[in-house]
Amino acid sequence: MHPDLAFPVWSSERARRVESVVDRLLPSASACPERLHEAMRYAVLGGGKRIRALLAYAAGELTGADPAVVDHAAASVELLHAYSLIHDDLPCMDDDVLRRGKPACHVAFGEATALLAGDALQSFAFETLAGAGLPDAARAVLHLARAVGSTGMAGGQAIDLACVDQVLDLPELERMHRLKTGALIRAAVRIGADCGRRVDADGNDALFRYASAIGLAFQVVDDVLDVEGTAQSLGKTAGKDAVQRKSTYVTLLGLTAARERIEALRAEARAAVAVFGAPARRLEELADWIAARTH
Repeated sequence: MHPDLAFPVWSSERARRVESVVDRLLPSASACPERLHEAMRYAVLGGGKRIRALLAYAAGELTGADPAVVDHAAASVELLHAYSLIHDDLPCMDDDVLRRGKPACHVAFGEATALLAGDALQSFAFETLAGAGLPDAARAVLHLARAVGSTGMAGGQAIDLACVDQVLDLPELERMHRLKTGALIRAAVRIGADCGRRVDADGNDALFRYASAIGLAFQVVDDVLDVEGTAQSLGKTAGKDAVQRKSTYVTLLGLTAARERIEALRAEARAAVAVFGAPARRLEELADWIAARTH
């Protein structure tokens, strides 16, 4: 793709690209077991911002990776993200009925099928990444595994569930979100970068700091939107944090300070990758976009 394309054009093209890749990779809804495959496709396709895939593509551009190599890496993080959303929405978890502007998977297909669809998508994410032909597939799989486990997304969700009706301080809140939200974002950046030329230790540290900052920024924006947004604009239930009496960046900081925190994290992310110069353009643009998003 031409490097001078405006960010909205680049991001739209990359989002369509990963959608096409996932559509091609997923089993057909007519393949046995049909209902399970239909639920998997329902949960992944036709919605979502594809931020994690975009981060993988942007990191791949930083290291000169062939987009065709990044395709499977980007698809794997989207598959894993879809699995996490299915499970997060279940009655035993966050108990939500709306996702990406349509009924949550367990509402559309029943809890048992939704649970199995999430399990199958997690497995398929690793299958997709392992077969991607990456320069170091084992290392990429290790990064993804760490992102999803007890020291990543699952651990963050466990902390979240345990902290309902409890007041967390800011370090505790950030620790939770660095696991629940940030772990997969960090993995997306790292795996995308690993699709191209090797990055030295200083470069890997810069990418880690970028992904950590933008992962937190993503969550602070989510907390602000949960207060200011609507179900129609967000594609999911608004105001749930207040109903469940969860600690958020808004409840701890207030709206004004939360917005200031978003700006500080955006600046931190951009500063982290400034050392790479022009090749970091898309990562910088994504930091701006994530900080300014309205849904």
